[in-house]
Amino acid sequence: MSIHEQMEAMPDRHVEGNNEAGEQALVQIEYFTDPLCSWSWAFEVQWRRLRYECAERLNWRYRMGGLIADWRSYDDPLNDIRSPSQMGPQWFQVYEMSGMPLDDHLWQIDPPASSYPACIAVKAAERQGPTAIEEYLRRLREAVMMERRNIARRDILLAVAQETAATGLLDLDRFCADLDAAEPMDSFRQDLRDAAYYGIGRFPTLILHRYDERGIVLIGYRPYDALRSAIEHLVPGITQQTSSMSSQELTVAYVTRWRRVVARELMEVLDYDNLDQVQAMLQSLVANGTLLLADDTPSDEPIYMSRS
Repeated sequence: MSIHEQMEAMPDRHVEGNNEAGEQALVQIEYFTDPLCSWSWAFEVQWRRLRYECAERLNWRYRMGGLIADWRSYDDPLNDIRSPSQMGPQWFQVYEMSGMPLDDHLWQIDPPASSYPACIAVKAAERQGPTAIEEYLRRLREAVMMERRNIARRDILLAVAQETAATGLLDLDRFCADLDAAEPMDSFRQDLRDAAYYGIGRFPTLILHRYDERGIVLIGYRPYDALRSAIEHLVPGITQQTSSMSSQELTVAYVTRWRRVVARELMEVLDYDNLDQVQAMLQSLVANGTLLLADDTPSDEPIYMSRS
């Protein structure tokens, strides 16, 4: 599919999304993804940069795609994956291509049986607003991609919710109640129906459109230049460059915006070619007390946080 493949606008499908700008946003995005999708995890690099540079000019909504219902029915002929043991090598390939930290040993020690429980949990978090779903989905991705935690298990979903609630960004009691309610399941089923209607079978997939105008569909992992080209095709000049800030100023601003960041994400927004250079700067910012290291993850890969 072409990067600029067109689709007819759907003026009746307003995106109730994750940006308080609402009607002021110039571009609406429906993001079909899955917490267990390694390519979506890799795409965090570009997805975060896009939202940072476009700020309030974007409005977005997460849609859960249901990557794996169960392993009896799962079949990915494109990557020749039909069993959990075949998923690990693909994760390693994603790591090699994207540079995002991934621990493929999960598929040897405790392979998830389905991505549906995690999708439903994300829909439960969504009921608490845009910040709750953003933080919970991110923490789920970290848990499964970096920490070898099986997010098909209910105890892990609840543990991640408790960790998110500890930051004050999620109401744990409400989440637990919503997890067993009908609404998150109904919302997830609607996401599945919409994905089937649009013929979406790969993730990440973004549907970008302006109000009452034609849109663009982006299927699969894309470099940032391709993503920016697509959105600039809709609204020329919508992205803003951050070159006026020093590297350290931009780093602190970016970590503050997203709360939890790995070095590869900063390498992208800084336009650096050397990850070691980024890591050295981050270590110095931790040493002087400007940034913190997350202490709630067993991963060997550092996660950087702001003090604010």
